[in-house]
Amino acid sequence: MHRIDADPIDLLRARTSVKWREHGADVLPLPVAEMDYPLAEPIAYALHRAIDRSDTGYSSLGPAVAEAFRGFVSTRFGWDPDPDRVTCTTDVSMGLVEVLRQAISPGDRVIVTSPIYPPFFDLVTEAGGVVEEIPLQGGIREGWSFDLAGIESAFAAGARAMLLCNPHNPTGWVPASEDLASLAELAAGVGATIVSDEVHGPLTQPTAAYTPFLTVSDAAREHGVAVTAATKAFNIAGLKAALILSASERGDRLREAMPYEVAWRMSHFGAIATIAAFTEGGHWLDGVLASLDDNRRLLADLLEEELPDVGYRVPDATYLAWLDLRALGWGDDPATIALERAKVALLGGPAFGSEVGRGHVRLNFACSPEVLAEAITRLADAR
Repeated sequence: MHRIDADPIDLLRARTSVKWREHGADVLPLPVAEMDYPLAEPIAYALHRAIDRSDTGYSSLGPAVAEAFRGFVSTRFGWDPDPDRVTCTTDVSMGLVEVLRQAISPGDRVIVTSPIYPPFFDLVTEAGGVVEEIPLQGGIREGWSFDLAGIESAFAAGARAMLLCNPHNPTGWVPASEDLASLAELAAGVGATIVSDEVHGPLTQPTAAYTPFLTVSDAAREHGVAVTAATKAFNIAGLKAALILSASERGDRLREAMPYEVAWRMSHFGAIATIAAFTEGGHWLDGVLASLDDNRRLLADLLEEELPDVGYRVPDATYLAWLDLRALGWGDDPATIALERAKVALLGGPAFGSEVGRGHVRLNFACSPEVLAEAITRLADAR
């Protein structure tokens, strides 16, 4: 299979995104979820054409985005979502907040499954909710699973929603369809809502099976709302476009109750790029997945050779590695030591959940093999 190579380091350091501007030139930046691969040519071409025709106004492309998404997921995942049940907005985080605003009342508890993407905690409070943290069961050695008993108890005690991450960030775990169906049944039993962040779905490796939440059962369609985007898979987060999807009248009511302005927040360039990604970017994405496959396995080899006491489970999705650095004795937040001693920027584990994240870090391996090898060598030398 063809592969997409990362851009040279000097070209990467010319980028002005946060990944390449937060730290100095002596730091290898591997914390932020941005990839080092060049933009897919169909996306670049579509954006250049828009510039050439001065097409920089308000976007009218929501329906076209929904249709493009439908074609993409139909081909990749056998899912046929209804384009009329899609609301476009700025980004996934914005979409999650807006769904939660409709699904809960102020003060309601919202379940999150730590270790979890750090903004989830803030999104719940922004929507007026209170975080109910139910850590995943298992871990790096044995793999992860939902604490279904804990989630059931939280729903029985009054939690009105759950923020699901499918696939899971930071672990790269892809929940099985039967596990997702169990969540849906628990929510249905108390009339709660599952809000599923599925932005990493297209980054699932071919050896694993990502299942869109809204496809797993009637209960999931009735009690679920999904939020997704092309942004992570195609590295266009700065262009701002996302989709909110429902699959039932109950879900429709949540979408339709959102302020009119929610849909107007989608960037026109984001819409143009998203359509190009979903309709013409598949070949590029396959190349990226092949490169990520190489790197996730390379990381395992590098750690075995240079840091054998560091815990790592090869992820089935995303380009993110969840590493257990407790054996190094670098404290609760080893990312601080990694930056100071090794000049490697990682995302500190406590932000993903104060208890389960202690001694852990998240590393972004969507880079060149050379950068990844240099980062692990630096960390090993800093012990």
